[in-house]
Amino acid sequence: MIPHEFFVASLKTFFAPVAPFFDDPAVTDILINGPFTIHVERRGVIEKTSARFESADALLAALRNAAQFMGRTFDAEHPILEGRLPDGSRLEAVLPPVAPDGPIVSIRRFYKETLTIERLLQFGSLSLDGAQTLAAMVIGKLNVVVSGGTGSGKTSLLNALSAYVPEAERIVVIEDARELQIQRPHVVHLEARPADAKGRGEITIRDLFRATLRLRPDRIFVGELRGGEALEFVQAATSGHGGSMATLHASHPMDALRRLETMGLMSDVSMPLEALRQQVGSAVEVVVQTSRLPDGSRRVTHISEVLGWDSARGMFEVVDIFHRPLVRNDAGTFTVGELVPTGALLRRVDRLREHGHDLPASVYAAARHHGAG
Repeated sequence: MIPHEFFVASLKTFFAPVAPFFDDPAVTDILINGPFTIHVERRGVIEKTSARFESADALLAALRNAAQFMGRTFDAEHPILEGRLPDGSRLEAVLPPVAPDGPIVSIRRFYKETLTIERLLQFGSLSLDGAQTLAAMVIGKLNVVVSGGTGSGKTSLLNALSAYVPEAERIVVIEDARELQIQRPHVVHLEARPADAKGRGEITIRDLFRATLRLRPDRIFVGELRGGEALEFVQAATSGHGGSMATLHASHPMDALRRLETMGLMSDVSMPLEALRQQVGSAVEVVVQTSRLPDGSRRVTHISEVLGWDSARGMFEVVDIFHRPLVRNDAGTFTVGELVPTGALLRRVDRLREHGHDLPASVYAAARHHGAG
C-alpha cells in the first residue's frame, strides 16, 4: 500500500499549475474548464487566471492520481469523480464525452480556520439578534434546515451553529464527502462510499441513516440532502432526534420544503403524498435561508418558522421571524438591507424557554410595533 505522504506529494506535482491557489486563503473555488481555461473565485467574485495545464493528458493524469488517492474509479465507464483532496477540498470532475470540452473540474476550498458565529457577524452575514435567535433555536432542539444556492454559505453556517449544541450531546454526522467541521467534542462522522469498478461495496447515505439510528445519536446532522435519503431525515427528525440539522439547495424557505417533499418522493418507500407533506411540515421546524448577493457577499436572508402543512390551502405554512428587506436608495435602485425581525413571534418560544433561553427583545418590540399597526 502506497504511504499517504507519497500520494500527497504526487498530487502536489500533478496539480502544480493550480498549486498557488491552494495557498491563497481568499480563493474559495478553483474552476478548471479544460486544460487551458482556469478561473478562481475570490471573495465571491469569479476571475479568469493565466494558469494552465500543459495538455488535456496532463490534466487527466492529475485527476487519475486524485482518483487513486480517493480510492475511486475514474474512466470512460465512470466519467464522474467526486471526493476530497488531502487538505479537505472537495473535488468534482467530469470526463469527455460527458463533458465535450473537458475534463471539467471544480474544486471547492474550505476555510482553514473554523468559521464561528462571531466571524459571520464580522462579515455581516448575520445580525446579532438573528444570531441570538438561532442560538436559542439550536439549544432548544428545534430541527433546522439550512437552505441556499451553490456557494451561499450553507455549510459554513451549519458549522457555526453546531457550536451551540450542548457539549454533553452526541452528534452523528452523515455526508457524501466529509466537509462539516462540527465544533463539539462528541461527534461521530460517517461517510458514504461509491461502488468499486465491479459495482461492489457501495454504501449510500440511506444505508448510513439506518446505521445511525442504532448508534445512539442525540442529534443527526446531514451535510446535504440530495435525494431519497430526505425521507430518512424527515422520519428521524420526527422520532425523537430533536435538534437535527441538514442543508439542501433551494432559493427560498418555501422552496426548501417543496424540495424536501420532492426528494421524499424519490425514496423507494411508498407513502401517500398527503402523509409525506404532513411529515415534512412536522419534521422541519426552522428554515434558515442563505444567499450569495450580487457583490459576492454571503448573507442569511430569512429565519423562518415552519408551522406545518395546511391541507385546506394546499401549502406549507411558513412564517418569517427575520428577513432582509430590499431598501430603496436615493438613486431609485434597491439594495439588500439588514436582517431584522418581521414582527412575527416564534410559536415554539416555550421550547426555547424550557432550555433557559428566549427571543431577543427586538423581536418582541417588532411584534408590539406590528400589532400596533
